[in-house]
Amino acid sequence: MKLIGPFKQIITLANLPLRGKLSDDQLEIIEDGGILMEDGKIVQTGNYEKLKTVIPHGNVSLHLEYTEGVQICMPAFTDSHTHICFGGNRANDFAMRNAGKTYLEIAESGGGIWSSVLQTRIASEEELLESTLERINSLIFLGITTIEIKSGYGLDVENELKMLRVIKKTQALTKATLVPTCLSAHLKPRDYGGTTQEYLHYIVDEILPKVKAEDLAKRVDIFIEKSAFQPEESREFLLKAKALGFDITVHADQFTPGSSRIAVEVGAKSADHLEATIEEDIEYLAYSDTVATALPGASLGLGEKFTPARKILDSNGILAIASDWNPGSAPMGNLITQASVLATFEKLSTAEVLAGITFRSAYALGLEDRGKLEKGKKADFVTFKTDNFQNVLYHQGSLKAAHVYIQGEKVQAHV
Repeated sequence: MKLIGPFKQIITLANLPLRGKLSDDQLEIIEDGGILMEDGKIVQTGNYEKLKTVIPHGNVSLHLEYTEGVQICMPAFTDSHTHICFGGNRANDFAMRNAGKTYLEIAESGGGIWSSVLQTRIASEEELLESTLERINSLIFLGITTIEIKSGYGLDVENELKMLRVIKKTQALTKATLVPTCLSAHLKPRDYGGTTQEYLHYIVDEILPKVKAEDLAKRVDIFIEKSAFQPEESREFLLKAKALGFDITVHADQFTPGSSRIAVEVGAKSADHLEATIEEDIEYLAYSDTVATALPGASLGLGEKFTPARKILDSNGILAIASDWNPGSAPMGNLITQASVLATFEKLSTAEVLAGITFRSAYALGLEDRGKLEKGKKADFVTFKTDNFQNVLYHQGSLKAAHVYIQGEKVQAHV
């Protein structure tokens, strides 16, 4: 049994509800606290000096890990939507977009998603593994210990499986939890001769059975948009994927509304993006268990409006916040900065932001064993060298994590 502390403040997020708005006075803040844990799970949080008097059971001894200096502690973060397995670079896309070029003009000049597909296809598994692991380590450095990673830059059997195999191999090289998602339905590849509907049948018949056979992913995603896949063919695809035993998530309402309703109707775990979501669909989401995932990195990367996070919370919806880290529309990758900026524009409380990047985002991935510092939860947490937890969002990502713990073991330190 191990006791870590003392911390100036522990923000446990205990007893906060899964859905709806939150005020900061709902936060449980333990002063001069400690975390008692065993076998990678939390046994108890409370006053550090009092926890030192806990008598371990049986032959178990109590190991003390002393925290030097003034630090605060909170649950480690979950990034529930990323595309960090990719080859190449799209800096030219960003420069062209800022210079006023349209999405179509960028695509016609060789940029866009298809550019990432071509660069990912020519990358070897070893190259993809190395770059993906580097990005994972940078996320751990930020205090993120659970990371969803999508395929979607292969778009044929060989290359989609290559991406998902890389993600599986990467899991063996990191202590972070990786959640792979098959996004073969990112868009119809240019070298596929059939229609979008025929390509979706190809995914169902040729890709998903192999993904399932090799246990490469338990989740399937689709991009429903005018430039990708249309609503009715997407609904059919999602129901088929669900019938194969996959959990469902959806890229919804990024530029045009309506697809979030499909996500709810098919029982998706989450509907992600939602920048174009209209009022009636916000209500539809709010009355469901589908998590509304805001991706402020895409808004910042594209210069588009933000997800209506305030309205979603006020309607009693479940709001998660993720980075959408990808080589094109959201290249930043810093979830803390993005969440802090979203809070400024959408007037989110600190409690709402912290919930959105911890237990609510973990719920979007089907993981309810983390995101709160309370008995029985996974002992994943992050510390910052400050005397006030509000400084984490106040500094908008420039206050770096001091230490990151996964299952109670220190995995990263900021120097």
